[in-house]
Amino acid sequence: MKTFKALSALLSYPGPDLAEAIPAIDAVLHDEGLLGPTRQKELAPLLQSLAHDDLYDLQERYVLLFDRSRTLSLNLFEHVHGESRDRGGAMVDLLETYRAGGFDLAGTELPDHLPVLLEYLSTRPLAEARSMLADAGHILTALAERLIRRGSPYAAVFSALVTLAQTEIAPSAELAAIPDDDPEDLAALDAVWEEAQVTFGPDPNAGCPVSRDILARMDPRAPAQAAE
Repeated sequence: MKTFKALSALLSYPGPDLAEAIPAIDAVLHDEGLLGPTRQKELAPLLQSLAHDDLYDLQERYVLLFDRSRTLSLNLFEHVHGESRDRGGAMVDLLETYRAGGFDLAGTELPDHLPVLLEYLSTRPLAEARSMLADAGHILTALAERLIRRGSPYAAVFSALVTLAQTEIAPSAELAAIPDDDPEDLAALDAVWEEAQVTFGPDPNAGCPVSRDILARMDPRAPAQAAE
């Protein structure tokens, strides 16, 4: 379903291509109708911001949220495995799932990077995509709540993902107990990031630029995948 691809694009590092694609993304979200009017209305401020705000301001806000705030990391396994060996094994398993589904991981992002997962889910039957999202429901809920506390329009994307998962999962007690970090506290960030991350490609911590290929396939005139 293209809705998953649209949400993947919204969580990508802002660039001129993303700004130009916002009308097509908005059309996909409305045409497929998976989210309903409430979630679509909640997404409107983010769409407006990405289409019209100053690009450098958008990029700075994105980096502060998702690259410099570990509690908001878009690498999902980091929230449950940290930098333990278990995270590496989980990513190998996820990578095999991608390959079994005919999805080749391109670029430098890790397999558990949320925009990558959503791109994969856009190629799967709707029931399967919902099930995989539900498995990460407690993480998505925690991220939504953290972004709401920060007053970020990106919270709407995570609320939309919880809706797509068709489940109401509270964040685990462990996730809920983690205090929000301050992206401006450089000393604290250095201490948090001092351990090396599991690496599947070069520069995994860089902002994730949205690819032209993803945006090209966001064309709302193309036929949508049938829900299963």
